[in-house]
Amino acid sequence: MSNQIETTFTVQLENRNRQTVFFRVILVFPIFIFMASLSAMANNQDWRNSTYGILVIPVMLTLLFRGVYPSWLLSFNKSIFALGNRAWVYLALLTDEYPSLEENQVVTFVFPDIDGGKKLHRGLPLIKWILAIPLYIVGLVYALYGIFLIFLAWIGILSTGKLSSSYAEGISSISAYWNRVYGYAILLVTDEYPSFSL
Repeated sequence: MSNQIETTFTVQLENRNRQTVFFRVILVFPIFIFMASLSAMANNQDWRNSTYGILVIPVMLTLLFRGVYPSWLLSFNKSIFALGNRAWVYLALLTDEYPSLEENQVVTFVFPDIDGGKKLHRGLPLIKWILAIPLYIVGLVYALYGIFLIFLAWIGILSTGKLSSSYAEGISSISAYWNRVYGYAILLVTDEYPSFSL
């Protein structure tokens, strides 16, 4: 088993709702407002300490000075991360199920065991964002390809009411790649450098 975040998506290929697909960006907007409000509340309106609600600097500091990843911070970050992924799966046309504020089976994760942070290097969080620059560059190429696949999926669903399994597999693989990168550089739940492959 890898020491990375493993992501599983439940994809809906058949019987797609053509009306919601057409307005998907507008329909998912309230979820992104909800996530942004959590980010603003958690950081006293200071967006520099978080990424879409995920607390980064407090985790970095506790890992650096105490060598721990507080369980309540990990739970909070996992929950926000999962909500963001559910919103993304809906926006990326992998399902017609509106993003739930509670956990469900649309997106499931297996996080590496970090033993409260004891298995993580104390100083590495300070430089992970720099080490991840090549991952971001490759990820941007993947993201462009993913946007192209989403556009093709959008046309396919509007015209046939079905999502092609090849489009779904590509979008899912790119999303899982970004989750691994996010787990390494932002969530700080692994010290294992993510693979560049999908």
